[in-house]
Amino acid sequence: MSFDQEWASVRSTSTDSVGMRLNQVAPEPGGGGGGNADLSVDQDKLGAIGSAAYALHGRLAKDGNHARTNTTEAASGMSSHGFLTGSAMSTVQETWSSQLNTLLDACANISNHLDYSAASHAKEEADIKAAFSASKINEYLK
Repeated sequence: MSFDQEWASVRSTSTDSVGMRLNQVAPEPGGGGGGNADLSVDQDKLGAIGSAAYALHGRLAKDGNHARTNTTEAASGMSSHGFLTGSAMSTVQETWSSQLNTLLDACANISNHLDYSAASHAKEEADIKAAFSASKINEYLK
């Protein structure tokens, strides 16, 4: 069997079992949507994650730089005596500092974003409750 014949055979058998599949939940018997809400926000969980990110930021800011001074002094001393290890240590320190700052920014971003999300969700929830209350009042005024 030639390659072209074998390829055609494989293609035909593989396309026989292919069908369209949508990324969704199977419909419920009897129609209609599910009764469960698909969006929920747990303020306590958001707060806990935001708090953990804030705590991690604080620890990283403190502990991530504890060797900076010693490393910089050692690199400077070695470089002044002509050791190539001094410039390598400087490069390591600069890379570490850059990576640490990136991680600190990410932790701050997570903490700030979750604080904003929690506050935004609480405001939206209050707006929805007010809208429902107003619609109930309008029913009685008709």
